[in-house]
Amino acid sequence: MNKKLKTEAVDHLFQAILTLKNTDECYSFFEDVCTVNELLSFSQRYEVAKMLREKKTYLEIADKTGASTATISRVNRSLNYGSDGYDMVFARVKEQEEAEKTEA
Repeated sequence: MNKKLKTEAVDHLFQAILTLKNTDECYSFFEDVCTVNELLSFSQRYEVAKMLREKKTYLEIADKTGASTATISRVNRSLNYGSDGYDMVFARVKEQEEAEKTEA
């Protein structure tokens, strides 16, 4: 964990995020907390990370997401040398999708 990132204020923000119950609540909260560009940047990096894990090329990713090669490279570095946050979330999303298929 990045010690520069770990502050009481960041803890409060993450605790607040953990109270959100659904996508609509996420939209309401994040529209208030973030600028449109910040939120679009977050979502773009998430899409880039998914595509990198799917072994897409930088060119394919740039074409589909509009991300620069610098952004793609930064996300790739996070995937390879970061805190494994993306992979944790990807695994949980996959589990959730499989559970929903089973229920249907």
